[in-house]
Amino acid sequence: MADLLGSILNSMEKPPTVGDQESRRKAREQAARLKKMEELEKRKKAEFRKKMEKEVSDFIQDSSQQKRKYNPMGKIERSILHDVAEVAGLTSFSFGEDEESRYVMLFKKEFAPSDEELEAYRKGEQWDPQLAEQRRRLKEQAALEEAASTQTEKTQACPNSNYRDKYSHLIGTSAAKDAAHTLEANRSYGCVPVANKRDTRSIEEAMNEIRAKKRQKREDDTGAQSSSF
Repeated sequence: MADLLGSILNSMEKPPTVGDQESRRKAREQAARLKKMEELEKRKKAEFRKKMEKEVSDFIQDSSQQKRKYNPMGKIERSILHDVAEVAGLTSFSFGEDEESRYVMLFKKEFAPSDEELEAYRKGEQWDPQLAEQRRRLKEQAALEEAASTQTEKTQACPNSNYRDKYSHLIGTSAAKDAAHTLEANRSYGCVPVANKRDTRSIEEAMNEIRAKKRQKREDDTGAQSSSF
């Protein structure tokens, strides 16, 4: 009987010592503090969201504003503001090189930023629409000038002059055609015939010779007609 009673007493949980009671008390206090901090953080988030919803609503109703820039804020605050903006139908972006300097900008849908504007904000620059328009025009002008220069170089490399039209008022259409024929491009040797490359005469000399041949031909034809009579 004594052995049975001793076995029952030994199996029973011993009363906590003073040290165990202190540890449990501290654990309960810590859990209570954590719960209180979580509730406080939750309340702060709710209050911040409510504040952002009010500011976003005022921004939408203000027709004089196209965009709004906020001061740098933490990651959680930025996330809440992005969510509020999305629900309200706005476009939002975060800019800044490091976590401490990152901020949020809101844009109304009808005034969504261009790629050039976003690039300026990412670089930490101020956006100037007039300056951007000047840069755009200068860029377009430079592109047009480059294209025109390229086209001029191609034209000069292989000219396509019409000598028949150029000299027809001086030597007649037929003679001009003969002159133009002598300057036809030779596909094997570029734009100038090989024979012309060895010809040291000037254009005027060549024209004079053609006119002389034309005159001689007319005289020969006239003489032949007189002989026939």
